[in-house]
Amino acid sequence: MRKLTKLILSGALMLTSAVTLAQEENFNNPIITDKYTADPAALVYKDSVYIYAGHDQAPDDRDRYEMHEWLVYSSADMVNWKEHPVPLKPTDFEWATGAAWAAQVIERDGKFYWYVTVQHEETHHGKAIGVAVSDSPTGPFKDARGSAMITNDMTTEYTGISWDDIDPTVWIEDNGDAYMYWGNTQLYWVKLKDNMIEFEGEIQTVDLPHFTEAPWIHKKDDWYYLSYAYKFPEKTAYAMSKSIEGPWEYKGILNEVAGNSNTNHQSIIEFKDKWYFIYHNGSIPTHGGSFRRSVCIDRLYYNDDNTLKRVIMTSEGIQE
Repeated sequence: MRKLTKLILSGALMLTSAVTLAQEENFNNPIITDKYTADPAALVYKDSVYIYAGHDQAPDDRDRYEMHEWLVYSSADMVNWKEHPVPLKPTDFEWATGAAWAAQVIERDGKFYWYVTVQHEETHHGKAIGVAVSDSPTGPFKDARGSAMITNDMTTEYTGISWDDIDPTVWIEDNGDAYMYWGNTQLYWVKLKDNMIEFEGEIQTVDLPHFTEAPWIHKKDDWYYLSYAYKFPEKTAYAMSKSIEGPWEYKGILNEVAGNSNTNHQSIIEFKDKWYFIYHNGSIPTHGGSFRRSVCIDRLYYNDDNTLKRVIMTSEGIQE
């Protein structure tokens, strides 16, 4: 009897281990585990999603940002991701000295425009925004202007810091009008010319509660949504408007502090009739953290009144 009991217990332990292993194998967040990836910007193009991310490259014993290139991944199902060759580096801009910070790619008329944050060389102190262009979503990309679109001297009157011109996000209206939002501690926007590499008119500002950085624009029906990093360590908050030019009405917190990452940087897309919230955390053991981050994906849902439901961050992520 004692022997039979041992066999039963042993079988139960094996079954429990198998179930636990099966559950762990279904943990799809983070979506990339062989590299540290951050600041994800997603593009839906034809039947695929492309995620453009900065590559966190800080050594395990160094707590500062080291980002020397951007990465791109694609998927047709939001579960299985293919890595493509490195499509762009700050050194591809002759006027930049480094810092592959947050960026976004958008398509217009068959061309792909990549708006990036980099460190400008000494003629323009501080962070700057440039744009590269390609005929393919996976590159190769090249500098579209030969100079920065936005430099720190254009906005010093608002903040007095050298890193407020970061995190560009671009939106194109149905009528072809294009806009770029960006900023740190102060949110800016400007209308772009049809060529997508110059802006027209004056730089405008938006005041939102505790705006830190990481603006992202998306639209559902006739509502525009502006999500952004809120306070520090960063949560994600959002505002809504009936116009891309505002006014914006603050609506509240969308995502809590993401794991052990001080920053919280999101993109929001609709793909095959489902909405997704793409972000990063610091969850890869054992050296993941604020300077070695990892891209994750969870579903995004709406309330009946068109406001956003708070994101539930999961280890499971997106399943088949």
